[in-house]
Amino acid sequence: MMGNHCSLACVYCTIFIIFDQAFAPQFEAATEKEKLVIRKSSASRLSPRYPWKTNIVTTVFWIGEEPGGHNLVPNRTSAWDKQWTKNYGGFDDPNPAHRSNYLPVRFRPRQNPFYCALPYNDKAHTGHRPEAPRVVPWFMEAYHGPAASTCKDRWVAIRKGNRIAYAQWEDAGPFRTDHWQYVFGNERPKPSLNGGAGLDVSPAIRDYLRLKQTDVTDWHFVEFSEVPRGPWSLLGENNTFVINSSKKSVKLAERIRRTEVGGGAGR
Repeated sequence: MMGNHCSLACVYCTIFIIFDQAFAPQFEAATEKEKLVIRKSSASRLSPRYPWKTNIVTTVFWIGEEPGGHNLVPNRTSAWDKQWTKNYGGFDDPNPAHRSNYLPVRFRPRQNPFYCALPYNDKAHTGHRPEAPRVVPWFMEAYHGPAASTCKDRWVAIRKGNRIAYAQWEDAGPFRTDHWQYVFGNERPKPSLNGGAGLDVSPAIRDYLRLKQTDVTDWHFVEFSEVPRGPWSLLGENNTFVINSSKKSVKLAERIRRTEVGGGAGR
């Protein structure tokens, strides 16, 4: 029995080491060859279901941002998370001097640092907005009860020139939370104090796409199966890549455990 326990412990230790090495946030700058692979992969995965929205004024926002300038509300909370800053792990400092490899240097974010905001919120005070089941294309497949948003964590591709970043939708804005005709339809963003911006992006996206504080990008929704691996796939409890990898690791450990227990019983 002692041999079995030692063997099982070694197996779990090996799995943990492999998992930690594979999914630790190694955000070293990609080589030009790696960037080219990502761009080619992205170009070949364009979803016909969600056409590009082009020439969209894009601004930078961040978790923990205080009101000031054209930002009228603090970003300590989001439309779908009342403790957004806490759950993220802290203030997502946008100062380039306080960032390294797309991350704030003071802490390791607990959520995907590649996040964005679009001017629609499918949630009402209770349940969902009346139009949500009709206008949100994936509403039925993503519905998990009246308390949960069907838009939160959805993947978005954002393009500047020949570079494409992938982000998860984590807040409603800028300025509006009801403009479904733009987010899911063919309307353009409405005029506003920030030049009619129709997309907010995180500092990580800014850095990856080399954006100015106010810039112009293209964006569209993508299915998770269309998202290539990149710096957006490595970190975050809400990150689909990380969630799926964790599930696979648990299943593998369980299969090995059953094998070890079964093998030990026959000795």
